[in-house]
Amino acid sequence: MKIFFNNSCSICRSEINVYKKQGIKRLEWIDITNNKKAEKETKKNDKDLLRRLHVKSNDKIYSGAEAFIVLWGQMPKFRLLGKILSLPIIFHIFALSYEFVAFFLYLKKIGRAHVW
Repeated sequence: MKIFFNNSCSICRSEINVYKKQGIKRLEWIDITNNKKAEKETKKNDKDLLRRLHVKSNDKIYSGAEAFIVLWGQMPKFRLLGKILSLPIIFHIFALSYEFVAFFLYLKKIGRAHVW
């Protein structure tokens, strides 16, 4: 499984580092920052990749909250969290919350990239 994450975001990087410490060999961590190969493999442009976490599993791309559910399903310490957050009503709240936070992290990132 491949996890496409934004290493240029300090919050994203910190969270991914927690997951990396689990030492799960079947997970491949790919920084999407200025990564044309990742864009091609996921069929997402750089803005889409920067905006959300993406996971490729069994040739399918998962994005956002759904990507976290797939990722956590592979991590014993996070599996229960994934199961709880994948319950229908809870998943809806989780997905909306994720999109809200991801949007503002993305705005913060692109705000730094522009000279105002």
